[in-house]
Amino acid sequence: MSAPYRGLILDFGGVLTTRMRLNGEAFERSEGLRPGAYFHALNENEEGVAVYAALEVGEATQEDWNRVIGGILNIDSTDLMRRALANLHPEPQIVAAAQRAREAGIKVAMLSNSFGIEPYNPYADKGMWNDFFDAVVLSELEGVRKPSSLIYQRALEALGLPGSECVFVDDHADNLPPAEALGIRTVHHTTDPVATASFLNSLLLHRTPA
Repeated sequence: MSAPYRGLILDFGGVLTTRMRLNGEAFERSEGLRPGAYFHALNENEEGVAVYAALEVGEATQEDWNRVIGGILNIDSTDLMRRALANLHPEPQIVAAAQRAREAGIKVAMLSNSFGIEPYNPYADKGMWNDFFDAVVLSELEGVRKPSSLIYQRALEALGLPGSECVFVDDHADNLPPAEALGIRTVHHTTDPVATASFLNSLLLHRTPA
């Protein structure tokens, strides 16, 4: 019988791209920051956490994020998101797996907690925007972010598929249970893109005759 999956939903940062932590560490070096300063601004500083959460659901602009994070780090805020993501690159193995899936007739969506798309669109900049996918679901445009179950439902609606026919890949384990609750097969991507791509190939492409 043919494999049951007809949809593939992929996270952006850390799945379709190289690891976010490596990018952040490179950004700290390029800006002359002390190690860990950028991550502290994003994940521990109260103002930084708040503006990032607001950006993700469209309640703050990317320029708001630039201003707040630049102020916390005491660096130039001009075009800061672009500079902060300068060392984030497409992950070749995962990108190739997505392309193979799409060529095989599987619908492919990107589901991302947004970095903002104006004035800098990181998705388009990294070559992964509307033309690359059958659907793009960004938390900024949906007004809700992972791990809310609503955004996974929006992704299923965008693909026109039930959860039981889709696979979702994310690098944050906390984002998986709400997808599983909708019947979606989940894959936790860690630090081995070769292993994840191989597993996706086995799920999506290795079909047996009916």
